[in-house]
Amino acid sequence: MKSQKIICLGTVAGLALLTPMAALSQATPSSAPPQRGQLSESDYRFLMKAARGGMEEIQAGQLAQQKGSDQAVRNFGEHMVTQHTHVNEQLKQIAAQKGATLPSRLTHGERSTLEDLQKETGADFDKAYAKDMVKDHKEDVKEFQSAASDLTDPDLKAFAQKTIPTLQHHLNMAEDMERSVKMEKSP
Repeated sequence: MKSQKIICLGTVAGLALLTPMAALSQATPSSAPPQRGQLSESDYRFLMKAARGGMEEIQAGQLAQQKGSDQAVRNFGEHMVTQHTHVNEQLKQIAAQKGATLPSRLTHGERSTLEDLQKETGADFDKAYAKDMVKDHKEDVKEFQSAASDLTDPDLKAFAQKTIPTLQHHLNMAEDMERSVKMEKSP
């Protein structure tokens, strides 16, 4: 009986020592939580949201290039991929300067939006994509306008201010695309 207790205690102690090691060995750079570096919490939240928004726009734009039945939709998708890739590169530079890391994945809601778009085809895809782009860019313009006045980091604030006209232009283009898709596909 005594030897069974010793073996049992030895096993428990061994497992207790191995558990932290196993947890550490499973941690990878991509699963490590993002770091905000020198940025305030609110500035970092903006950086994260802007980066994920750009990633979502790029992925949605790639879908539009593949699935769009209307040339305006495919053209807009191509423009979004190009423009948001450029904007995200600027965000990466700012993040690197500030010692912050950017997200590598979209949120569940963002992935869900893309999955819903993926399910659509033809004119239904065109309408859903156009509607989504108008909604997203309206939100983006508001968020960047707020950031341009509220952010504390001067580089991030300048980035937000500089990006507003581009996002406003994207919104105007998205609204034109949405009108075009509605007109062409109406009976």
